[in-house]
Amino acid sequence: MNTVRFGNILAALSFVAWGLTPLYYQFLPNASTEEMLAVRIIASVPLLALLTLLLRGSWPNIKQIIADKRSLWYAFLASLIYCVSWYTFTWAITNEHVLQASLAFFISPITMVALGYFAYREPISLGKFLAVAFAIVGVMYQLVLFGHVPYLALSMAVCFTIYSWFKKKISYSWETSLFVEALTLVPFALLFLLYKQHNTGLEFTESGWGTAMLYLGAAPVTILPLALYSMSMRMTDMSNIGLMQYIEPSLQFLLAVIVFGEAFDYVKAVSFGFIWIGLLFIIVEPLIKKRLSYMR
Repeated sequence: MNTVRFGNILAALSFVAWGLTPLYYQFLPNASTEEMLAVRIIASVPLLALLTLLLRGSWPNIKQIIADKRSLWYAFLASLIYCVSWYTFTWAITNEHVLQASLAFFISPITMVALGYFAYREPISLGKFLAVAFAIVGVMYQLVLFGHVPYLALSMAVCFTIYSWFKKKISYSWETSLFVEALTLVPFALLFLLYKQHNTGLEFTESGWGTAMLYLGAAPVTILPLALYSMSMRMTDMSNIGLMQYIEPSLQFLLAVIVFGEAFDYVKAVSFGFIWIGLLFIIVEPLIKKRLSYMR
């Protein structure tokens, strides 16, 4: 299997995992998102260090990490951007806004493909162009009919795209990059938890062991898709990853409507319909190209 195809498979698996995460967070309705973020950051460090040991046969080399100051800086910036994206996403799905999260990741591939084209000059095929065009029509239809800007969805989409851009600039291996991203934020996470414990107390510890374990579980739930995504970033194009990201919001959409019972009106139906038509071009285009290659 060639590298690009394997990268595409890893990207698809990461988006399937992300798409199913609302099933986990439904056990934490109205959770303290900032506490969960801090706990997730701290718990991620030993998990990622252990992952590095299993894959590389050694612990992360701190001296080598510090020596590559450019990658260290970009990893820190990437971690900050991802925190904003993760916080917004987690707040949305723990406060009955799964459709907003779904919309965010229908918008994100548009910005991802644009970034791939303008920043890396990655070519856009006719199928990808039509998919993006229909997605833009679908999003604009919803924006115009609702009469307001979905700031929640847009912030998630833009932050995830910027995060992906920073990831392309990091020279570390993917597992080292994730380790550094978590490690650089640990001091801030610890200070926040100590401050809140001193002033108001921590909600996740006062809610019982079951809730505390769910907060800690946010670390592996986050790391699994992020690890798959980080590996795929080194193997395939930004535009491919951007368009496969439709897997995630499609799953979240189905969960929002079927499992969580969120309202799905006519405007949303038309908007999502345009986006799904665009998806057909992505599916059909490679099949047509394959068929034509056999005919030659």
